[in-house]
Amino acid sequence: MARRLFEWDYSTYPGAKSYPHLFTPIQIGNLTVPNRIKYAATEDNLNSHDGFITDAGVAYMRERAEGVVGGLCFMQGVYMDQARQSQGYVGQAACWDDKFIPGLKRIADAIHAERAVAGFQLMDCGRVGAVEVDYCHGPSAVPQRLRIFKPVQEMTHADVKEVIQQHIAAARRGVAAGFDMMEISGIVGYLISNFISSYTNRRQDEYGGDIRGRMQMVVEIIQGVKQACGPDIPVGIRLCSEELLDDVRGNTPAESMETYKIAEQAGADYISCTLGWQESIYPVISRDIPMGNWVHLAKRAKQHVKIPIQMAYRLFKPDLPNTKIGAGELDMWEMCRSMIADPLMPKKVLEGRENEIRHCVACNLCLARLFRDAPMTCYINPMCAHESNPEFMDPAPAKDKKRIMIVGAGPAGLECAYMAARRGHEVHVYDKRKTIGGTLNEARNAPYGDDELWTCVEFQQAMCAKHGVEFHLGAEVSEQLIQDELPDTVVLATGPVYPTLTAPGGDHPKVVYLLDVMSGTVPVGENVVVYGNRKPGIGCALHLAKQGKKVTLVGKEKSAGFDVNPSFKWRYLIYMRQAGINAYSDCAIEEVNETGIIVKTYDGYRWPVTCDTVIVSEREANSSLKQAVQSEGIELFVIGDALVPRNLSSAVHDGYRIGMRV
Repeated sequence: MARRLFEWDYSTYPGAKSYPHLFTPIQIGNLTVPNRIKYAATEDNLNSHDGFITDAGVAYMRERAEGVVGGLCFMQGVYMDQARQSQGYVGQAACWDDKFIPGLKRIADAIHAERAVAGFQLMDCGRVGAVEVDYCHGPSAVPQRLRIFKPVQEMTHADVKEVIQQHIAAARRGVAAGFDMMEISGIVGYLISNFISSYTNRRQDEYGGDIRGRMQMVVEIIQGVKQACGPDIPVGIRLCSEELLDDVRGNTPAESMETYKIAEQAGADYISCTLGWQESIYPVISRDIPMGNWVHLAKRAKQHVKIPIQMAYRLFKPDLPNTKIGAGELDMWEMCRSMIADPLMPKKVLEGRENEIRHCVACNLCLARLFRDAPMTCYINPMCAHESNPEFMDPAPAKDKKRIMIVGAGPAGLECAYMAARRGHEVHVYDKRKTIGGTLNEARNAPYGDDELWTCVEFQQAMCAKHGVEFHLGAEVSEQLIQDELPDTVVLATGPVYPTLTAPGGDHPKVVYLLDVMSGTVPVGENVVVYGNRKPGIGCALHLAKQGKKVTLVGKEKSAGFDVNPSFKWRYLIYMRQAGINAYSDCAIEEVNETGIIVKTYDGYRWPVTCDTVIVSEREANSSLKQAVQSEGIELFVIGDALVPRNLSSAVHDGYRIGMRV
């Protein structure tokens, strides 16, 4: 009979009625898991640079363990060699010696304290590893496509055998630390995927050749790890269902499915279905990929193996995985970024609090941070990586209750409002618009998934309602209103201003402004110049290109998308090229005339661009009302784009911190 570590009864919860297939048990190996939810192993760079577990790492995992409400909670993948060839992240946990077991046990204990199943992952990062040394290792010395990664040294036969033993030894340590399930990472360009792929494995020994040979190391690792773990610890593996490496002659989908069958034959108790490499030129998880775009791959995998199939990849909301599990096309719903953005997401689903979920917006800032050797943070979740700080996670009630006026109902103002109200303040939010959301009302009209940004406002609106924030919409705040109300504190979250174009001809009728264009309230000609090459300008340019307009982007920054994180910026640049958008960076508009504009570079070169419409997307800080507040001696905070025009993330983080502080 299968083991059951913890008893959970979901029958009385509303989420179990709405999503019955998510909250049913599943047997994996000899272990029964109470539900179909898994927080998948995710690096966070929160550990010490010598591989030891920290308080921050433990607290981060404890929060996610609470969130899975009895499901699987996997800690980040560990590296397994003292030489650190397999280490891919500066804050990655180590497991090459018994001295790491006590720290790892802290993670297992934290997960068990929330009555969740503790998962342990073995991860040799292969050609995307060696973050602290000069060379990475791989099956063959295939040159890197991405310059941020180290040169590859081909592994000898003895090296391969050593790596197999490193996996087995690390698995024993994971069991000794108290983990309940073992997982082997074979995805996205890590070492095992390097051996499996025809792109990176050119070997002629028993660990190369056809797909059976390229899987031989995997077979030996699975068999060795299973023997080390014993019958009570299920052993699974993450494998690519499609590499998306056709341009460099990677594996075919048929070969990938063959790897699934070989892994099952070797003794794997489940497979986590993944796709794509870090070297793939096709996007997989950014928000320009529709929700649920890849779930058909789980169905295909289930047609080839009998063991459970787990999957993440753009499955941010519970309805689709619930449906697919019910249809027998998926067995477990994995989450990574969704539970970075909201670690309690599945718990809120179970409790019927879906409106309180802070949804991931698939910006990939978390990945950008990891690849730049920084601790993980989240674009949309200000609490991420602060879990070990109780004052940050659950700020104390305010000692002096204040009446707070927040001017602006955009993301910065809304975040500040509910946080301040949560701490006991009386909070009033004013906005001259008759709707909340600020400039996100227009920004969400940009293409390629920007509509998902609105989930931020939906969450904030629910939290404001929960904590009693009072709204005054369609009410413009004036100096007189401030004098009449005399609040204890004013928070200016008014958003940026769009300055008039000061170049000669800047008052020409063809000059219009970003918000009017994105809201559709002004007509736009067929030939358009967008002035400003940061994210708002790019979004506008792509929005108009989708309408068939001929668009030119002109901006002061040295490259378009200066304010977009690098893990997403490349997608915008590709779409701009595909749309035929001409982009001139490090430039300004010198003149607007009847036929168009004159562009001037920083070093004095000039040329004309013909256009019917010039759209100003450049932004500046908004200093209005500051003097009015200060002249009354009222406590003042300025946040979001009103302080410095930046992005949605900065607005949310500003709002949270000032809401904690006020």
